[in-house]
Amino acid sequence: MASYALPVLFTVFVWWFSTGLILYLDGLPRHTFKWTMLVATVLLALALAGLVTTGDDTRVTGAYLAFFCGLVVWAWQEVAFLLGYVTGPLREPCPEGLAGWPRMRRALQALQHHELALVVLALAVVAATWDRPNQTGLWTFMILWTMRQSAKLNVFLGVRNLNENFLPPHLKYLQTYFRRRPMNGLFPVSVLLASAGAWLIWEAAFTAGIGRFELTALTFAGTLLSLAVLEHWFLVLPLPSENLWNWALRSRAAVEVGGKPV
Repeated sequence: MASYALPVLFTVFVWWFSTGLILYLDGLPRHTFKWTMLVATVLLALALAGLVTTGDDTRVTGAYLAFFCGLVVWAWQEVAFLLGYVTGPLREPCPEGLAGWPRMRRALQALQHHELALVVLALAVVAATWDRPNQTGLWTFMILWTMRQSAKLNVFLGVRNLNENFLPPHLKYLQTYFRRRPMNGLFPVSVLLASAGAWLIWEAAFTAGIGRFELTALTFAGTLLSLAVLEHWFLVLPLPSENLWNWALRSRAAVEVGGKPV
């Protein structure tokens, strides 16, 4: 069972810690943002190189390294977005009362550069892993991308928990595009499809006679998709999920002086 337990624990820890680390860095004084972005960009280059290097590595260590590289590529766009470097051309709140397609159009404009960056990063990951036996990094990025798009749509359509505290002050205008509702029609479809996908991955991971590399790679994918389903449930259940990252949000309180960020 250790063959399954270790990648599960590794995935859960990296998911929890990396989310908190990004939130912590985003809460530091703004003069630190350029250095955070510089380090993230260097790590992005190393991660893409790592995906190329591990493309033919079908050892267990190759699965771990490719998984981690895929996460680092994803983390770059999270950092770029939350720091405000890659968002969209529209940086204004949604006009009150706006609905339907006009509201959707403004929301897309607010995220346009961010969405384009995701496409570019996805193409870079595909190119780095193209026709290579180790696809762990590609699976990692694609699961994160797909489930994040689902979460964005659900927040736009309306959910109970919007997690506004995760947005830094310079992105607070984005919360005007969120909608608070108990649930929306897309949510059960999102959860059902993602849960079915996770089930199929776990079923494949527990296939008799599977190799250790395939077992590890599938366990990474299954755990990551299961966590994404859990995050979707956090959107609608009355649970204080934000408490998982309270330690990371303390950096924002530390830079408040006289009620204004320094």
